[in-house]
Amino acid sequence: MSEIEVIGLDADDTLWHDERMFMDISSRFRRLLEQYIAGDLDEGSIDVVLESKERSNLELFGYGVKAYTLSLIETAIATTRWRISAYDIHQIINWGKEMLTHPVDLLDGVETVVPLLAERYRVLVITKGDLWNQEAKIARSGLQPYFDSVEIVAEKDVSTYQRVLVRNGVKPDKFVMVGNSLRSDIAPPLELGARAIHIKYPTIWALEQVPEGFLNPDDYTAIDSIKQLPEVLEQLEA
Repeated sequence: MSEIEVIGLDADDTLWHDERMFMDISSRFRRLLEQYIAGDLDEGSIDVVLESKERSNLELFGYGVKAYTLSLIETAIATTRWRISAYDIHQIINWGKEMLTHPVDLLDGVETVVPLLAERYRVLVITKGDLWNQEAKIARSGLQPYFDSVEIVAEKDVSTYQRVLVRNGVKPDKFVMVGNSLRSDIAPPLELGARAIHIKYPTIWALEQVPEGFLNPDDYTAIDSIKQLPEVLEQLEA
């Protein structure tokens, strides 16, 4: 097995908690709409509309809190049939601001493991999302000194990973990508001939979910915590 030289790390829900913040806002959002749509739509239907808006808005707004906030507003207008008040629209905007300034809550083990990785490998962060927000979270995390490069990208597909690796002078067989999303963090690097480690997270955004059998589990390594990562990397190099 080829020696590992570079580790790629996803950010949201790999280094710090993110999805649970979105889930909290989604819960508040459903409660807000109850006064307008009681008896017309249930919570599941609201979620379906929101997911549809997020999917349709991806090409225009991309990923991240700002895109999510705009999708919340569109969903509120659609589900209430334009009856949502300006006051409540303002509340949704304030939720977006709250998310943008939310404290960075590192996952258990990250503060210990990331410095260990930086001692042995080059470490790249490869993450999707709004440029300003992702840069701010990385700065607030206290982890930036351990990263050789931070790549904030519009999408995490095969062509994006290829560009990132070429730009950083990394050969796929020397690279391991680590993240919580099978769709974005595991499948594309595998297609390039790199290795990948999936760190399971309790919840995953609907647009990152994959059907059963999406990947052959023998093609990548799955772990429950980033605390297991150094040992697994040693095993991959053995």
